Amino acid sequence: MEWIYLCFVIFLFALAVSDLWVGVSNDAVNFLNSAVGAKAAKFRTAIIVAALGVFCGATMSNGMMDIARHGIFQPEHFAFSELMYIFLAVMVTDIILLDAFNSLGMPTSTTVSMVFELLGASFAFALLKMNSGEGALGFSDYLNTSKALSVIVGIFVSVAIAFTVGTVVQWLTRMVFTFKYSSRLKWKIGIFGGFAVTCIVYFMLLKGIKTMSFMNADIKHWIADNTLIILGSCMVFFTVLMQILHACKVNVFKVVVLIGTFALATAFAGNDLVNFIGVPLAGMESYLDWKAAGAGDPSAHMMGVLNGEARTPFIFLFAAGVIMVVSLATSKKAHNVTKTEINLAKQDEGEEMFGSSRVARSMVRWANSTANFLVKHTPESVRSWIDRRFDNTEIEKEEGASYDLVRASVNLVISSLLIALGTSLKLPLSTTYVTFMVAMGTSLADRAWSRESAVYRVTGVLSVIGGWFMTAGIAFVAAFVIAMIMHFGGIVAAVIIVLVGLGVMIHSNIRYKMKNDEENGDKAFRAILNSEDKEMTWRLLSRYVSTNESKVLSDIAFHYENITEGLMNENVKMLRKSFYDLRDDKEKLKNIRRKETICMRRIDQETAMAKNAWFFASFNELEQLYYTIRRMCEPAYEHVDNNFTPLPEKYILDFRPQRDALEDCIADFRELSATGDFEALRNLEPKLRRLQTVFSDMRKELMDDIQAKQVNINTAYLYLNVLQESESMAITLSRLIRSSRKFQLG
Repeated sequence: MEWIYLCFVIFLFALAVSDLWVGVSNDAVNFLNSAVGAKAAKFRTAIIVAALGVFCGATMSNGMMDIARHGIFQPEHFAFSELMYIFLAVMVTDIILLDAFNSLGMPTSTTVSMVFELLGASFAFALLKMNSGEGALGFSDYLNTSKALSVIVGIFVSVAIAFTVGTVVQWLTRMVFTFKYSSRLKWKIGIFGGFAVTCIVYFMLLKGIKTMSFMNADIKHWIADNTLIILGSCMVFFTVLMQILHACKVNVFKVVVLIGTFALATAFAGNDLVNFIGVPLAGMESYLDWKAAGAGDPSAHMMGVLNGEARTPFIFLFAAGVIMVVSLATSKKAHNVTKTEINLAKQDEGEEMFGSSRVARSMVRWANSTANFLVKHTPESVRSWIDRRFDNTEIEKEEGASYDLVRASVNLVISSLLIALGTSLKLPLSTTYVTFMVAMGTSLADRAWSRESAVYRVTGVLSVIGGWFMTAGIAFVAAFVIAMIMHFGGIVAAVIIVLVGLGVMIHSNIRYKMKNDEENGDKAFRAILNSEDKEMTWRLLSRYVSTNESKVLSDIAFHYENITEGLMNENVKMLRKSFYDLRDDKEKLKNIRRKETICMRRIDQETAMAKNAWFFASFNELEQLYYTIRRMCEPAYEHVDNNFTPLPEKYILDFRPQRDALEDCIADFRELSATGDFEALRNLEPKLRRLQTVFSDMRKELMDDIQAKQVNINTAYLYLNVLQESESMAITLSRLIRSSRKFQLG
């Protein structure tokens, strides 16, 4: 029996390695987004600075998360075997939950997930113990629910306050510096830099350094008694230093961003990420205590030992630091989560990661009405002055940056200050939530959410916030269920669940890699955006458009065959697949059009004037093909799903050869487009004209049958719709050939 629990402890540490890996992937967004988004340094430099902060925070932290020992449950009322199941349930749930969020590119709170997993698993065993009639203990004796409640309150407080403060402070900062800030620094930059670094120092004192291993009670008391003196001295010193650096032609904003990145990374590693080893270390201490007591009945040995504090051996802290640094440097998911926030906060319009939603549209409509009201009642002179301060026609930002260094500095300063204030007030603010919402607030203040992008950005923010609140519920329920399964299934169930958890995570990583490879396949889009040579840009764009055209036509042909075969063979599964896939394809088409339009802006003016009309004509024809397929699919799916009268055999025999001929035309179109032989597209036009005539004649014959009452009326109308839409496809393809040839060849 003893060796089984030893294996469980080893499993806990193995899961902790995975948890550390996915945890740093999730929290990378908090300390990397400002440096990466503003291009304050090369990406490798930002990673190195963050990695140093992570390593320092991990190795100098005491590394013990008391919440894993006695913050959520009362360990003296739980047996050793019960706590081992609780810890296993927590770790399995955590790696799967965080990995799922990372794969979706959605930042979430590692602290919230851990708290609610502990609460869910311990709640399951508390329920079981109470139901078994062990003593007269209630939930309050087993669980510390006030801790979970304080986390929930902290979520609401941090989300609202961070967004509001970020918006207001960024608006005031932009009023001072404007978007063309280099000519307006002079003495302002020294004060701003001094204040910014002082805020970061304050953050480090309260959030980052207080848990470091070298911080004893005397040092903490001295810092608490002399905080104002320390901050005042820092303000004077750093103000002078920043003014001197500015005089020496050093970009103070970059200095502030890199210092802030290091500070946030240090605090995260010291206070959040190292928390992941709290559970396995608590499990190890439980095992050692049980073994020291003689390794008796594991269901009778109570775990009051966890009520005391514990210091983590340095080797564990060092190993945790190494794992986090390696994960930060190599994890693609860390880059993916960072990309989500940067995309939602970028100053320029471009490809949006999220679609539109009814709630977002309502919120944007309300915001526009409020803004119009305020503008209407603001004096003209004041309005004009504010508009001049927010003139973003000449934004000073680094090449390829999503926003400028002013906003990046404000992001880090306000995040640091709010987290420090929350810590001093003993509010359990989520650092993930604070940094994300500050970034969203500053982007709103900078007018980065234009009329064209606002609804997509708001949808994205609401999606992320929704994911946060889902985290608590999912973590609680999943850990509860897993703990119950382990209790009733025993050791065998525990081993199976651990192996299944690892298998799910491995499978998730494989799927994510496949998805990431597919997304990276769109390298042509990035190549066009990065191209400086106008002639090369046009060649890349020409190829990019034809490639996208070929992909869309491939999907159209696939659905056309599925719909017609599903109708003729009464295969409802084929029709259902096309019905739901076509709804998703609408968003894909919109994204393609948006990206291609962005690329069109990169070519020279003369070429754009000659190509724009044919470009939009081509894409409109592709959209018409899409809508034609949808109009064909919906009634066909409804007809077969309701088991209505099938198509007569003679109609099937007449239609299938013409359907195949139309599909052959689409295949030839794609092949000629892929090889760049656009002139040869002319050869398809006679075939398409013949098909138009054939489909038209077939419609007339069907009308005669309907008139003669030789066919079921519902079936006849459905078949008539298929013929009309097929004829429409042939006509649209003819127009697409012409516009595509004109776009490519002129």
